[in-house]
Amino acid sequence: MRSRLGHRHQLKQSVVKGMFGRLSIAVIVLVICTVSLLSTIKTTKQPFSRSEIDVDTLWGTAASGGWRPSSAPRSDWPPPPAETNGYLRVRCNGGLNQQRSAICNAVLAARIMNATLVLPELDANSFWHDDSGFHGVYDVDHFIKSLKYDVRIVESIPDIQKNGKTKKIKPFQMRPERDAPISWYTTDALKKMKEHGAIYLTPFSHRLAEEIDNPEYQRLRCRVNYHALRFKPHIMELSNSIVNRLRAQGRFMAIHLRFEMDMLAFAGCFDIFTPEEQKVLKKYRDENFAPKKLVYNERRAIGKCPLTPEEVGLILRAIGFDNSTRIYLAAGDLFGGERFMKPFRSLFPHLENHNTVDPTSELAKSTNGLVGSAVDYMVCLLSDIFMPTYDGPSNFANNLLGHRLYYGFRTNLQPDRKALAPIFIEREKGRTAGFEESIRSVMQNTNFGGPHKRVSPESFYTNSWPECFCQVEAANQADKCPPDNVLDILDSRLKTEGIDDSESLTSNSTD
Repeated sequence: MRSRLGHRHQLKQSVVKGMFGRLSIAVIVLVICTVSLLSTIKTTKQPFSRSEIDVDTLWGTAASGGWRPSSAPRSDWPPPPAETNGYLRVRCNGGLNQQRSAICNAVLAARIMNATLVLPELDANSFWHDDSGFHGVYDVDHFIKSLKYDVRIVESIPDIQKNGKTKKIKPFQMRPERDAPISWYTTDALKKMKEHGAIYLTPFSHRLAEEIDNPEYQRLRCRVNYHALRFKPHIMELSNSIVNRLRAQGRFMAIHLRFEMDMLAFAGCFDIFTPEEQKVLKKYRDENFAPKKLVYNERRAIGKCPLTPEEVGLILRAIGFDNSTRIYLAAGDLFGGERFMKPFRSLFPHLENHNTVDPTSELAKSTNGLVGSAVDYMVCLLSDIFMPTYDGPSNFANNLLGHRLYYGFRTNLQPDRKALAPIFIEREKGRTAGFEESIRSVMQNTNFGGPHKRVSPESFYTNSWPECFCQVEAANQADKCPPDNVLDILDSRLKTEGIDDSESLTSNSTD
C-alpha cells in the first residue's frame, strides 16, 4: 500500500514538474513576444500609414548621401615585389559564396605575408556535387590581371632547380584558427613559409578576422570581391539573358526564399511540418549539426525561424506591392512543397526562377550546381529590389546585400524577423486588427539599401561602408575620393619598379 501511495506521489510530482516546465516555456515565449511587440511600438514615432512607404520610390535606388563606391588605394600602395617570401596555397571550403569571401581573405593574406598566391582551390561542393573549381566558375585571366597591383598570382607552385636537379616544393600544411588575427599570418604562418618555401592552409573558410583596423586592407577585399571575381563569360551571358527576358516585361524583384531542408534543420524549426517531414528534418540535423536542444516556440518567438513563403507574401502586401509584381525566386527545393507555396502564389502569381524564364531554351539545361547558384547571384544583383528571407548564416544573402550596396545602393528589403515574430504569432491566434500597420511599422525601421554604420554582428561582406566608399566633397580627408588617374599612377609605379607580371599570365587559360 505504501509502495502504491509512494508511486502515486512520485507520479503526481513528475506530472506537476512536467506541467511546470511547459508552463515556464509558455511564460518565456509570452514575455519575449510581449517585449518584442512593445519595442516595435515604442520605436515608431507616430501612427504608421501606407503612404509612409512609397513603393514607387523602392523601385529606384536608395539615397546615397553623396557617397559612391571606391576601393582604389588612397595612400601609398607599393606593387608586389618580384621576390616574395614563398607560396600561399589555400583550400576554400563551403558553398559558392562562402568560397567567395575565402578567396578575398586569401588575397589579403598573401598581401600581408608578401607571398605569391597560388590560384585558390574550391572544394567540390557536397550539396551541389559540383567540382567545377575556380576555372569552371570564374574568369581566371581577369582575376589575375585585376590584382596585379596587389599580389602575384600563379596557377601552381613551380618546380625549383637545385644542384642541377628539378625539385618540387612541398607546402607545409597548417590549419588557421577561425577569424585568425593578422599577427598569426605575420608570425606563425610566415615562419613556416620561409622554412618550407610554401604553406597550405586548409580549411580556409572564415580564417582571417573581418574587422581589421586598416582601411587599405579592407579596400583590397572589395577590389577582389567586386572587381576581380568575375564569373566566366557563359555564366554572365546566361544571367544577362534571364535579366533581359524579365526586363522585357517591366521591373522585377528578386527574393532569396530560404526555406530548404538544410536551413530548416539548422534552425530547428520543425513543428509546422507533418510527423514524417519532421523525422526527415531531425535526421538531417543529427547527421550534419552539433547536438542542441531547440524548442520551436522559443526559436520562433525570437525570430530564429526562416520566414514561410506565406509570411513573405504578407509582408510584401502590407508594404504595398500588388499582385502584378513580378518576382524572381532564387531558391533550392522548398521543403514541404506546394502546400507552402500555394498561399504565396495566390498573393503573387507572377513568379519565375532560372528554369521557368524560358523552359524550352538552353537556359533551363545549363543552370545546375554551382553555375545555377552563380546565375541566381547575378540575377539577384541586377534586380530592381532584392529581399532575403533569412540572412542569418546565409552567405548568399549577406554577400548580395554587400554587393548591391557597392553596386550603387540598390534597394533591399530586409525583414526584421525578431520584430515580426510576435505580429505573426498574434495573427495565428486570430488577432488580426492592425496587422498590416504593424508590419509596415517594423519594415519602416529597417535599412532599404543606403549607407549605414556597420554594427556587429553585421559582416564586412554585408556592409563595406565606409571603407569602400568615398565622397567627392568630403569633410573628413579619409573619406575623400582618390584621384581619377589612380590606376595610371599604380601602373606607372609597377613599371618603374621594373616588375614583369607576365610570368603569372602565360600559363593561364579560362577554357
